[in-house]
Amino acid sequence: MTTLRAAQALTPDGWRRNIIVEIGADGRIARVAADDGTPADHSVGILLPAPANAHSHAFQRAMAGLTERRGPDPRDSFWTWRKLMYRFLDRLTPEHVEAIAAFVQMEMLEAGYATNVEFHYLHHQPGGTPYDNPAEMAERIAAATAQSGIGLALLPVHYQFGGCDRRPLGPGQCRFGTDPDAFAALHAASARALAALPADTRLGVAPHSLRAVAPEALPGLRTLAPKGPFHMHLAEQQAEVEEVQAALGQRPVEWVLDHLAPGDGFTFIHCTQMTPPETEALARTGAVAGLCPITESSLGDGIFDGIRWRAAGGRLAVGSDSNIRIALSEELRTLEYSQRLRDRSRAALATAEASTGRILYAAVLEGGAQAAGRDTGALAPGRRADLMVLDGDHVDLAGREGDTLLDSYIFAGDDRMVREVWSAGRHMVRDGAHVAREAITAAYRRAMANLRGAL
Repeated sequence: MTTLRAAQALTPDGWRRNIIVEIGADGRIARVAADDGTPADHSVGILLPAPANAHSHAFQRAMAGLTERRGPDPRDSFWTWRKLMYRFLDRLTPEHVEAIAAFVQMEMLEAGYATNVEFHYLHHQPGGTPYDNPAEMAERIAAATAQSGIGLALLPVHYQFGGCDRRPLGPGQCRFGTDPDAFAALHAASARALAALPADTRLGVAPHSLRAVAPEALPGLRTLAPKGPFHMHLAEQQAEVEEVQAALGQRPVEWVLDHLAPGDGFTFIHCTQMTPPETEALARTGAVAGLCPITESSLGDGIFDGIRWRAAGGRLAVGSDSNIRIALSEELRTLEYSQRLRDRSRAALATAEASTGRILYAAVLEGGAQAAGRDTGALAPGRRADLMVLDGDHVDLAGREGDTLLDSYIFAGDDRMVREVWSAGRHMVRDGAHVAREAITAAYRRAMANLRGAL
């Protein structure tokens, strides 16, 4: 048993002062109670449930800062960025991927995330030839997870076509490619790759998008992981919407609503190109919108209609996607600021009952737990102990209480406020640094030195 004494804590009943939280050997919260003098292993300032990072492509972290020059195309866009990404990934080896993934997961933990939901589509060798072990790359993600200690929800990605016309994958995409039979074998091998990880590890499935997967294959993919998370990119780019509409006779969200019967097992990523009726209808299904505001800003995707989504009861989570910046507070800040800039407003997502920070943080706790298929998101007995501690003595938090703490963390703070993080009871961040930071960073530096000049 590990015992924490917290000066302030966010519980399902609201903010409480001077409480004891006990974590059992199974990594779950065993008790939450008023401070009764129980000897504590750790005395902390501000104790919060830690959310999941709901969408990540780990390998893209190594590209951060390398795609900010304009090429020959007169208008740089997501599509020109994608060409650079394809060129970069042709250099990546399994050893690179393991080192990069461990570094990404370390940064996630240090930012306050307790879980990595990895949308994993880099499967094969350069040129598209499968490795002898079809889950070679999944094993590398698993090895990184064993080192970082983060909670993992691995989502192997099915990616068959280069577009809705079912053209073959191009040279930059061939490392992703699977037909339905090959994907089923890869998924089974991925399950074996995760077998040695802790019991909180989850395996889901991710059809990449309606552009890359035969629509008739989607029900069969769901059966591969009937209890695991099901994620898919949806309505990210206007060109994608137009392509799907031309091929299927409906816009992407319209088609999903009519053919997939989405519900609370589904997470749709980005959703930046939805009409108001689509936004309201998809929100009412109980599916999660997996938002990546920093990446969506970087790529010029557009602005998710968070106000309409929340008004319709929609659930949301955030992820770091391209990992150009791994910063929980900044993802939440960027989401809120995008609404303000679009509507020329302030406190866009706040309500009469709760501040902006409280609304944002509570939303991603609930939505992130759902997106990860993880029994977490609250300081309550029986939940997995995914916990984050903010520095109560930080100059921007000192003397503040309740929801103002979250407002100050999100809008005035950054990751330097994060002092401790537990993932399913594993104490991986101590005094602001990951317990294996030195070794993980050294391996990442070696990988980056080897990749220098790839773009």
